[in-house]
Amino acid sequence: MVKSLMKTSALALIAGLAGSAASAQVNLTIATASPGSVVYLTTAHMATVTAERGIANLQVAEGQTLTNTVLDVAEGRMDMSEAPMLLPFLLSRGMGPYSGNADNGAELASHLRALFPYNAGGFNIYTMATSGVTTWDDLRGRTVFNGAPRGAALTNARQAIQLAAGLQDGPDYTGLQANWGQLSTMLLDGSADAYVFSTIHPSERVILMESAGEVNVISVPRETFESEAFQRIFQMPGNIPIIIDWADTGYDEHVHLLGSDDGVLRAMGTAFATVVNENMDYQLAYDLTTAHIETLDRFRASSPQAAHAGHGIVDQTLSGFCGNNLLRYHPGAVAAWEDHGYDIPDCAEPE
Repeated sequence: MVKSLMKTSALALIAGLAGSAASAQVNLTIATASPGSVVYLTTAHMATVTAERGIANLQVAEGQTLTNTVLDVAEGRMDMSEAPMLLPFLLSRGMGPYSGNADNGAELASHLRALFPYNAGGFNIYTMATSGVTTWDDLRGRTVFNGAPRGAALTNARQAIQLAAGLQDGPDYTGLQANWGQLSTMLLDGSADAYVFSTIHPSERVILMESAGEVNVISVPRETFESEAFQRIFQMPGNIPIIIDWADTGYDEHVHLLGSDDGVLRAMGTAFATVVNENMDYQLAYDLTTAHIETLDRFRASSPQAAHAGHGIVDQTLSGFCGNNLLRYHPGAVAAWEDHGYDIPDCAEPE
């Protein structure tokens, strides 16, 4: 059990409020995704509440390739980054985008610590109703946008398609990759027949597509989702189950759910965490995490997306920790969660 700093944190906050409320004492750099995503919303909210509480001024770098910025945090060149949980695993193995770190990847990954988890939604098919794509099998022979080059999202999208339909990028369909900033244009210009990416609902990208006509959102069929083969994917770091009642997604009658026999949208989801270097000051990690926990209701009310992103869920399975995922919480974060009544799994606590 990590010792409690609740009293000292509260005293520090009171003292700060008694002085200059806007004078944060620490400047921190943090990397995040493009505006409009729940990843960006998470960072923006953190920047706001930490400044309000006088904890830190977050200098936000948006629209970043998180593959690179997670490495920056591990190497101490950046203070914080939003991170798909797949990335620390790949770094630890020197795999994929970190093949150049085969010799030191394990050591670098060991420097990463989490403050709090959330998710970036599930991988489904998004396509115009006129495309003729109504099932995962229909992706065969098509051009499919499946993420940014070299990113974790690309790896996950390829996994999702292979699990749902047994199709591989290249032999079975033409994968199209582009930077996330280009996606808004691509959703409307017909660059791809279908799009497979992770999103929280209601998604601004789906709503953008709707401006061009009727949109289909294709679920992983229940039988496929519940199969032994598909469930095994949740043992891989960064993959979590996403199950959403379609009635709660908030779309109008021009966005249609396909591939579901019970009105439930199912998908392989992407677990995220806000990560820092292990050398971050204990009290600072505690205060940053406390600011997150104590403003969860405010964050969830800030956007229709935010309510469905799993903030405040520290369950081992639903948050993506443990198992083959070697990422652990920062000791200060563990103390903050436990001081607020949450139970952090032992396997996710620092050794």
